[in-house]
Parts: sequence; C-alpha cells; structure tokens
Amino acid sequence: MIALSLAEIAEIVGGQSYDIPDPAVQVTGPVVIDSRQVESGSLFAAFAGEHVDGHDYAKRAVAEGAVAVLATRPVGVPAIVVEDVRSALGALARAVVGKLGTEVVALTGSAGKTSTKDLIAQLLQRHAPTVWTPGSLNNEIGLPLTALRATAETRHLVLEMGARGIGHIRYLTGLTPPRIGLVLNVGTAHIGEFGGREQIAEAKGELVESLPGHGIAVLNADDPLVRAMASRTKARVVLFGEADEADVRAENVRLMPSGQPAFRLRTPSGCSDVTLRLYGEHHVSNALAAAAVAHELGMSVDEIATALSEAGTLSRWRMEVTERPDGVTVVNDAYNANPESMRAALRALAAMGAAAQAAGGRTWAVLGPMAELGGESLAEHDAVGRLAVRLNVSKLVAVGGREASWLQLGAYNEGSWGEESVHVSDAQAAVDLLRSELRPGDVVLVKASRSAGLERIAQALLENTTEGEGAGR
Repeated sequence: MIALSLAEIAEIVGGQSYDIPDPAVQVTGPVVIDSRQVESGSLFAAFAGEHVDGHDYAKRAVAEGAVAVLATRPVGVPAIVVEDVRSALGALARAVVGKLGTEVVALTGSAGKTSTKDLIAQLLQRHAPTVWTPGSLNNEIGLPLTALRATAETRHLVLEMGARGIGHIRYLTGLTPPRIGLVLNVGTAHIGEFGGREQIAEAKGELVESLPGHGIAVLNADDPLVRAMASRTKARVVLFGEADEADVRAENVRLMPSGQPAFRLRTPSGCSDVTLRLYGEHHVSNALAAAAVAHELGMSVDEIATALSEAGTLSRWRMEVTERPDGVTVVNDAYNANPESMRAALRALAAMGAAAQAAGGRTWAVLGPMAELGGESLAEHDAVGRLAVRLNVSKLVAVGGREASWLQLGAYNEGSWGEESVHVSDAQAAVDLLRSELRPGDVVLVKASRSAGLERIAQALLENTTEGEGAGR
C-alpha cells in the first residue's frame, strides 16, 4: 500500500483514534485480516467472524509489527475505531486506488474467473508492474485487500469480482472503478440463489454498466447472454471467442494428446500460434479473454502468444496435474465446481485419458456435490453423471450425500454401468477405494464444490507415494 499516516487513514474511513501516541506514524506495509500475516508497518483489520473475533488478536498483531488496528471498539493498542470494518476497508481501498491512477481491469463470470485472472496477470506483468487478486478473494473483503496491495509503481490492477446477488458487483466497482471490464460467461453457478440465468446475467452485467465512456467492455461473442450486454454499456465493446465476428478469436482449435489445447490466435493486429500449458479445451476461451485484455493494453500478438504458451496455474487446486512415481496421474480440480466447470473437467479428463486407455490405463472421475443449484440440483447432478458415461470415463466415484447419489444414479441410468460407478459416503472412503484399486497408467480427476473438501482426496493420493503403490495388489 502507498504510505499513509494514521491521521490520514482515520480521516478517510471516518474513524476515531484510540491509544495512538503519534497520528503522523505511517502505515507502510500491507493491510491484513489475519494476525499471522502481519509484517512490519502493517494495518490489521479486525473482523468479528462466526467462530473467531479478530479484536482478540489485536495486541498480538501490534506486537508482530502492525502500526495500528482497524476495529469497531478500543482494543488497548493503537486503533482506528469505526462503525463497520468492512465499509471502512472499502473506503480506504477507494481512496488509495483514486490516488494511484492505476489501470484497473475487472472481470466476472460464472466459470473460469480465477483461471482467466491468473492468465491476465501473467501476461500484463511482462508488460508493467501488476497486482492481481490472489486465489478467489473476489468479495467485499478480498477485493479491497487486493487493491490495497498496489503501490505507486503499480501500473495494472487486475481484480476478480464475484457476486451472490444483484448489486454485489455494482458495490465492488464503486470501490475500484475499472476502465476495462471483462465478462466471461453466464452459467448456472449459484443459480439457486439468483433464481435463473437471466438474473445471473443481470448481476454480471453490472460490471459493464460501471465502465466510463473511454472504457472497454470485453465480452464473450460465443455466449448470447454476455454478448447482449453490449447494449448496457457506454464503453467501446471488444468481442472474443470462436465466432467469426469476434475481434480476438481462436482458429484451428485442437487438443494435444496430453489434454492441453493449441490454436491459432487471431487479433486485429495479426496472428500467432499458441499451445497452452493448461489442461482442457475450456481454457481456450479463458486465454482469448486474457489475450483481448492484453491486446487493448498494448501487447503485440507475438508477445501475447508467447506469454500464453508459457503461463501456468497460479491458484491451487485448479486442474493441478501431478504424476506419481508409480505412473498414476492425479488431477486436483477440487477448489470449486458448477455444472459448466464439471463438464469442462470431464472433457479434459477424457482427452488426457485417451492415450492412457490405449495403453491399458483407466480414467477415474471422483466427483462430489455441486452447491447452490436450488431446484436444478437433481437434474444437473444427473446430467453430469450421464456425461461421464458418454465420455467413456472408466469409473465414476461419487462422494458424499444426496447430491452425490444423483451423480451415481445418472451414470447408472445412462449406461447401466453397475460396478463401474460407485457411491461412497465420504472422502476417506474414496481414498481407501482408490488406494486399493489404482494401477500405473490411471488418470484420476477429483472435483466438487469447495464445501465438499475433496482436495483431501487428491492430497492423500499424493502423500507418501512409492513405486508400485496402488497397483491393484
């Protein structure tokens, strides 16, 4: 964060100073909400959560080097006391971004936000100093924390914006007004909360409505609901996708035997070939979105193609591919799931497993529930189970309660798989099954909504692995 005195911060957030000997002392480090992340010069924001109250850690934070605490009550150490810490954090982010004049790029969508944000960050940081959202910290707390990491040297600020209702993105764009707004897609993630795809589109479109007249709206030409958002913005519209009319598009898209996509990138300034290190054809759309943003910010097509071909995964548990010493490949995509990302992951598994199956290996889809689907939950879980059969996945392991049973039932009804699909109660049961049955050459995909915690399965399969373990003994 840019250096600000405690007096300046108190004025910005409308707070009262307590136990501050010298209001001229400056915050020169990051703003944090976890006392374990405090660095010298930090500002510690104390949030009262359901199980932990940050105010209880105020003294520890100051002892570790925090200059002061942003709190809702005096805490016995230097503090700026406000009515609401979340609102104060937002006000501070808004003021800092306003002082910096940094180029703000914001993106949203039902699926692929984090992967696309990571691609944009890797492209733009080759061009100029860039700060971006870590992981999926894309809400009213995570976004200000990211914005406050920007310094006077920061040229690009890349912010992922999530929404669980109408007005959420409007609030976030008010904190960090973007000049470039990217909408990836409108799917069924959180459809149980929104009520329908049209309502999701209404919420996502708040991003392009926030753009200024000199701004740029980057929209998916292949998604009709996103493309229609062009009428909701006064900014210039740039289309990406595989459609012929897309300004930035992919041609000759194909999957390599490894499951990594390759394509010809076409932009208004020329063409270049791209082979992604990421797995799954769905990353082509993500790469095009990132390319469109980078092109608008002055990168050449060859620079973009090279950066895309060298970009990796910055955020954990998103198509992380690891080959064990015994030849089993584990694909950890367990950070989150919705119907669109489930289908994309299954297709990636099928592509990756084609060569393995030809050599006698098998593909395993270890899937858990998809959350927040409301009345669509049964149909969507059933459809994913059926797709696993159509893609010739060797075995489906459905993990969890009622929703998981719908996955298994969909697979059974589609293909009468019998023992080729199984429903287990929890992650440990899945681990026990896999450890007893995996053999060299198998490819295992692990995916579910974050609340299911299936990353534990992938982690267990990769722990203490030795040659020959899991070879069906």
